[in-house]
Amino acid sequence: MSKADEKYLDIVEKIIKEGYYSNNRTGIPTYKLPHQIMQFDLNQEFPILTTKFVAFKTAVKELLWIWQLQSNDVRELQKMGCHVWDEWMRPDGTIGKAYGYQIRKFKQVDRLLDMLKSDNQNRRMIVSLWNIEDLPDMSLQPCAFQTLWDVTDDRLNCMLIQRSGDMGLGVPFNMAQYAVLVHLVAQSVGLKPGLFTHVINNAHVYENHIDILKQQLKRRDKALQAPKLLIDPNIHDFYKFTIDDIRLDNYQHLGKLSMEVAV
Repeated sequence: MSKADEKYLDIVEKIIKEGYYSNNRTGIPTYKLPHQIMQFDLNQEFPILTTKFVAFKTAVKELLWIWQLQSNDVRELQKMGCHVWDEWMRPDGTIGKAYGYQIRKFKQVDRLLDMLKSDNQNRRMIVSLWNIEDLPDMSLQPCAFQTLWDVTDDRLNCMLIQRSGDMGLGVPFNMAQYAVLVHLVAQSVGLKPGLFTHVINNAHVYENHIDILKQQLKRRDKALQAPKLLIDPNIHDFYKFTIDDIRLDNYQHLGKLSMEVAV
C-alpha cells in the first residue's frame, strides 16, 4: 500500500467515526476534525492515492497556474483544459485577488528561489497567500494558504498549511500537487526533495460524500504501490517547466469515485 492511501484513509475513517457534525457556509453539513497531519518522505515515495483515481494532470495544471503563471484569470486555466475554478469565476474572468495574484503581487516565488540559492538556512522562507487586506476581494479565500520551506543537508523540505480541507475532493489534489511543487523547486535550485508535511486545520467530510468515501475505505486492502514521479532532468528553471515535462510512471488505481463539489 502507498503511504498516501494509508495516511489519508486513516484520517477519513477517523472523521467519519469521530468527527464533529456542523453546518458551514456551503449549506452542506460536514463532519470535521481539527489539526490533521500527513507527512511523506518524497525521496522514498510520491504521495498520490491509488484507492481512487486522482486527476494528476489536472492537479498539476492548477499548480502551475497558481505558482508559475501566478494568475488569477480562470480563462488562462481553461486554456489548459482545466475547469476546477469555473464555479468561482467572476464576470471579469478572474477569482479576484486570490491565489496566484498574491504570489505575483509580492514576487514570492522569485524571493523563495533567491533565498534557497543564496541563504538556504534562512528561517523566513515562507510563501503566504493570506493577505488580510485583500481577503474581501477574493472569490474564495485560499484553503492551502501557506508554505514554509527548510533545507537540511541537500534536501528541500516543505510544510503546507491548509486552513480547510475537503477530504473527498480537495485534499487528494492538494497532497499530490504540492508534492510536485517541492520536486520542481528542488530541481530548480540544485537540491533533492525531502519531507513534505501537510497540515490541515479543519479536515472535513461533507455529508453527501460519506457513502462514497465508505466505498473507498473498503478498497483499503486492495491499495496499490505508489507510482514514480518523472520530471525532465534537463530543466533547472522553475519557469520553464511545462505540463509535458511532469508525469507519473506506472500510476495504477482502483477507479474513479465521483463526488459533487460544495461551492
